[in-house]
Formats: sequence, structure tokens, C-alpha cells
Amino acid sequence: MTIKPYARVTLVALALVAVTGCTRSTNDLENWIAEVKARPAPPLEGIPVMQQFETFEYAAQGLRDPFSPPIAQRDGAGDGPRPDPDRRREELEAFPLDSLKMSGTLGGTQQQRGLVMTPDRVVHRVRVGNYLGQNEGRITAISEDRIDVVELVSDGAGGWLERRASIALED
Repeated sequence: MTIKPYARVTLVALALVAVTGCTRSTNDLENWIAEVKARPAPPLEGIPVMQQFETFEYAAQGLRDPFSPPIAQRDGAGDGPRPDPDRRREELEAFPLDSLKMSGTLGGTQQQRGLVMTPDRVVHRVRVGNYLGQNEGRITAISEDRIDVVELVSDGAGGWLERRASIALED
């Protein structure tokens, strides 16, 4: 296999370029490094000054913990209404009052009964004196369009307050 003359010239030229690239001087790089090393170093930042904090002495060891229930009941707390802990719970006390719906009424004005539907779509008959809702709600009156209830809610200071509510007939 013979190499053509123009290919030989091309190979020689490439070899010369490669050899010339290897012998290149690094004087400009060495000058730049020497210049950078000759520059003065930038000043260091000073040590930050520590802030002085004002000391605080906690002096409430003898006071009541605000996250625990009250130690003593307020004056007159025993005189108001209280839930009966011995009373047997009724089935409708398992549901929040706002989840119960009035479906209608049964009977006359003397023995009127209300129909209450639970969230699981079961209808219960109720009468005055029955309990429903999760706040000791006692039925006080049943009319054609609503059931009136009195609930007992904690006042946060060991006593109980009566709160009136009603369940309206669904349209």
C-alpha cells in the first residue's frame, strides 16, 4: 500500500502542528500566578461582638399551671345545674346534636313524639325528657316544626351552663 503524495504532505503538516503545540511556552501563565501571589491579602473580618441578654428570673413556681384543670371551683359552682353521672346513656347521645335531623312528629298534643334521624339514616322516636347530643342535651318541648333541647356545657371554671338549642324540621 502506497501513500499518495498529497496525503504525505498532510501527515507531515499535522505532525508539525502537534509538536508545535507541545512546546508552547507557559510564560504568560507563570507571570499571572506571580502577579496574583504578589497582591496583598484582603483584610479578615473582625470577630462579631456578642450581644448581652438581659437575665430573667422565673418567679411563678408557686402559681397554678395554666395547662392543668382548676384546683378549686369558683364560688357558687356547686349550686348550678350539673350532669348526672349515674344516669344511663341513651342511644342518641352518641351523635353530635348538629348531625341529628328532625323527620316529623307522631301523636296528639298530649303525647306528641318526635322523629329524629341519625347520620346513618335510622329514625328514632323521642319524647320530652329524652336525652340526645353529646352535651347532656335534654328534650324540653316537641312541636310540629322543631324539637327544643337544653344542653349542659362546661363554663371552664368547674361549673356548668345551660344552653338552649333546637332541631328544626327538614323541608
